[in-house]
Amino acid sequence: MSTDSDSGWLAGFKTDYQTLFVEEWSPFVGAMLLVLVIIGLMLSGLVWGVFGGVKFWGDWFNNLIGLGPMLGLPQQSEGFLMHRMSLMNIMLVVGALSAALLSRQFSPNRPPPLEYLWAALGGSMLGIGAALAGGCTTGGFFNPVLHSSPAGWAMWAGLLAGAAIGLKLLLWTLDHIEWGMQAPPALDIPETVTRRYPYVGLAIVVGVLIWATQWYGSADEKLAARAVIVVAGFAIGFIMHRSRLCFARAFREPFMTAEGDMTKAVILALAIGIPIAALLFEKKVLDPYLAIPPAFWIGSLVGGLIFGIGMVFAGGCASGSLWRMGEGHLKLWVTMFFFSWMGSIASAVFKKLNLTAIDETNVETYEMTRVGFQAYLPEMWGSWGWTLALGGTLLLLWYALVRYNESTEKFTLL
Repeated sequence: MSTDSDSGWLAGFKTDYQTLFVEEWSPFVGAMLLVLVIIGLMLSGLVWGVFGGVKFWGDWFNNLIGLGPMLGLPQQSEGFLMHRMSLMNIMLVVGALSAALLSRQFSPNRPPPLEYLWAALGGSMLGIGAALAGGCTTGGFFNPVLHSSPAGWAMWAGLLAGAAIGLKLLLWTLDHIEWGMQAPPALDIPETVTRRYPYVGLAIVVGVLIWATQWYGSADEKLAARAVIVVAGFAIGFIMHRSRLCFARAFREPFMTAEGDMTKAVILALAIGIPIAALLFEKKVLDPYLAIPPAFWIGSLVGGLIFGIGMVFAGGCASGSLWRMGEGHLKLWVTMFFFSWMGSIASAVFKKLNLTAIDETNVETYEMTRVGFQAYLPEMWGSWGWTLALGGTLLLLWYALVRYNESTEKFTLL
């Protein structure tokens, strides 16, 4: 009798494990969990960012090869694990790696040779676009929209146009380029190795929790604050991998296959997050300008256009590239290298040209550059009512267009 009970308990445990860690989560579940983590960061006085950490890596590399002084880059005083956004990005990769191991989906993926060229081109365009827009799909689009800034919507328009143009260009290359299209044989990983994946994934989870706990209990206030980032970054990577949540797909898929679930998941995340963020700003929990780039509208729109083209060739945006790196996609490692390197160079060059340099003579509360300023609708309009009404209307319009396209395929380019 007890043997049957024990076997039934084990079977139930395996079923639950399969549901949580092996079967793919709905992108809608992923979107809601992502918003919870972001709101948790905001309550801690922090914001989710990606490009700042990516550019930090590029600055480090440029200083390493001697380009730093020429570009006017300062020597970094913080290490990779102390820089806030660098740490968050690293933990995003680790979170995705853990999720991939627990689901036994980790597998080094070697693309065809041509894909490495697309990764270099796409990653470079991601860096240029993010430098102009003041952020990637996270810092230039998602966060500003969440923070009721029209800069996010300007980048949204650029990303849509860029995704359409990028897909057209990519389709042309598929029709006219034959070199480098043959993928190398997949790596044959012995089952004795893959069988141990879940144990390694679990060990990573436990290790991260111990690490975060030690830092959180430290007398060093900086380490204690970084402990929150360790947990939040890990959770974001884990959630994005399990739900396959990807901003690049949200903009690209409607033009490719008319599939709109990823887009609707992003819309849901914003629909939940905008009013909660508004309440936090109204209660002075967080300064909204922390996540609003001085790029409205020229920098946001043009940067979004360049970024949108780049993410089609690169195979992902910033956060999407990071969690796919954790899954084992070698192309995205190349993408991220060129993204960080070119992002650092482009940011420095644009500042030298006074395009994105902050205007120190501006006496307003917001920052201003030649490509835009920090636009915050509640202050511009003096009303949260009109601000929330506009945000809700634009989300409804985006949803209606995606839903219409799912039924008619009017906007598909294939």
